[in-house]
Amino acid sequence: MMLMRRLFLLAVLAAPLLCAVGAEDEAAADEGKAEDRVVDGFSEADRAQMADTSEKHEFQAEVNRLMDIIINSLYTDKQVFLRELVSNAADALEKARFHSVQDDLYLGDTKDLEVKIEHDPDAKTISITDTGIGMSKADLINNLGTVAKSGTTNFLEAMAEGADTNLIGQFGVGFYSAFLVADKVTVTSKCNDDPVQHVWESSADASFTVVPDPRGNTLGRGSRVTLHLKEDAHDYLSEDKLKEASKKYSQFIQFPIYVKVKKEVDAEAEEDDDDDDDKEDEEEKDDVETKDDEDEDKEEKEEKKPTKKTVYEWEQVNTQKAIWLRAKEDVTEEEYTEFYKSISKDYLDPLSYTHFNAEGEIEFKSILYLPKKAPFDMMDNYWSKKSEVKLFVRRVLVAEKFDELLPRYLNFVRGVVDSDDLPLNVSREQLQQNKIMKVISKKLVRKVLELMKKLAKEEESGDDEDEEKEDEEEKEEEKKEEKKDKADEEGTWSKFWKEFNKNLKMGCYEDDSNRSKLSKLLRFATTKSEGKEISLDKYLDRMQESQESIYYMSGDSMDVMLKAPALQIFKKKDIEVLMLSDHLDEPCLQKLADYEGKKFVSIQKADVKLDETEEEKKRFSKVKDMYKPL
Repeated sequence: MMLMRRLFLLAVLAAPLLCAVGAEDEAAADEGKAEDRVVDGFSEADRAQMADTSEKHEFQAEVNRLMDIIINSLYTDKQVFLRELVSNAADALEKARFHSVQDDLYLGDTKDLEVKIEHDPDAKTISITDTGIGMSKADLINNLGTVAKSGTTNFLEAMAEGADTNLIGQFGVGFYSAFLVADKVTVTSKCNDDPVQHVWESSADASFTVVPDPRGNTLGRGSRVTLHLKEDAHDYLSEDKLKEASKKYSQFIQFPIYVKVKKEVDAEAEEDDDDDDDKEDEEEKDDVETKDDEDEDKEEKEEKKPTKKTVYEWEQVNTQKAIWLRAKEDVTEEEYTEFYKSISKDYLDPLSYTHFNAEGEIEFKSILYLPKKAPFDMMDNYWSKKSEVKLFVRRVLVAEKFDELLPRYLNFVRGVVDSDDLPLNVSREQLQQNKIMKVISKKLVRKVLELMKKLAKEEESGDDEDEEKEDEEEKEEEKKEEKKDKADEEGTWSKFWKEFNKNLKMGCYEDDSNRSKLSKLLRFATTKSEGKEISLDKYLDRMQESQESIYYMSGDSMDVMLKAPALQIFKKKDIEVLMLSDHLDEPCLQKLADYEGKKFVSIQKADVKLDETEEEKKRFSKVKDMYKPL
């Protein structure tokens, strides 16, 4: 009993000592964890050293005012931060490439010109690293303060006066869009002119710090921008969202853009291989095995399941090439088709396309496509739908859909426009008020209408040839059948007109400046066209010499109109009449008023007057004389 009591007393006395030792171990473990915790490549010790040796600089302009300009005046979409930072990185790479052409040794050991984007869900950061020109300490102080240093008032005045706001590559307006999603931004940079790698850091609190990197030269050359995300921006820590946004804005940048992705692969167990070798040796030594051994082997195999391990890889997101930058002769039909499908998400080939470079006062490159099929909801969303032509500035996507790039009636056109003359780092709202945009829009409309005119002319000339061939008497049977098949086959323009005629009629109604061009593209059925739709030019060619007007009638259907009493006199006089069965036809003709000097006249109105033949004039004169005494 005494022994039990002594043991109990010893246990009571030892407990505090054990607790103290445990607490010391936990504290040591926590200290170790704190020392091991690395954010953006910096350990706690590195950060402590940077805090002691950093230089603090004050922004010359109010940062609150600056943030107000960036967030409220310029950008309405937070996602543009990625567009701006990637375009800055691409610009830095272009400068490095330019220097490497002049100096073979410029690239040194860092020969790959590329951008890498990664996210850290634990540290809540996104990092964009490039191997571009990099920045020295002086560059970091000057360039990263461009907007603030110039003064917010001057900046706003310059914007209002339409001054050049193109600060790409200077980490000016565009760089500060990072604060849309981050409460702290760290920039690590190394350039060839400065042997020391520096770290710039700011929390948008009216100041920033610059300090030599305690880790030394980790980049080789280039810059690394790390965003410490705000709580409302944590959705960008999703791998899928980051990859999607990166692809959207960097799809056609000439330098490779990589995103770090997580993948699970089957782990190759070396032990399994060793076991297999041992089994082979055993089989050579002993040919006979007992059933018990076989059962054991089977159990072992069942217990072993394929193990997975997580690996991280760099996946390139901009594999699509910017074919609009190449000469037309160097691009194949297959490439044009594949490019159309990639930008339009259409499973059909395009009906036609035009690839051109606009030169002169404004320079830009473009490829525009006409689709084969109209969207099923095209006219339902006519007033709200935006143009589907993507706008790029130096291969960086600025807008996927734009309000005023093409007029409403051409909102089915797909394609790309790439201009070097537009400011990149401003919002689409400001671009819409840009004078250059209006010039680009005007040229695009002209090119689309020229493409349509070309298709319509090709079909008309083909029809004329068919008519001439029909007049020839001697033909072989095979040729006759071939011609018949060709005539029955729908032409390219006929296919287009069938799908998009309503759009062109709306354009004829809305677009005053291009109404005469659109009128040449219009097609209508007539009393002599045998169900086919013909152009107004063809109608004029078939007009009677004495006919001064273009006659038309409107109705619900062809059958109803053909039975109309008003039409019978025109049939008798062999006068061709346009048959308007679509509700958009008549408003369109009323807006046109006339075509090639011939006025449009409705035969359903009471005041319609027909030209009289000489015979009719004589008959009327006789009747008049006959009833003169009365």
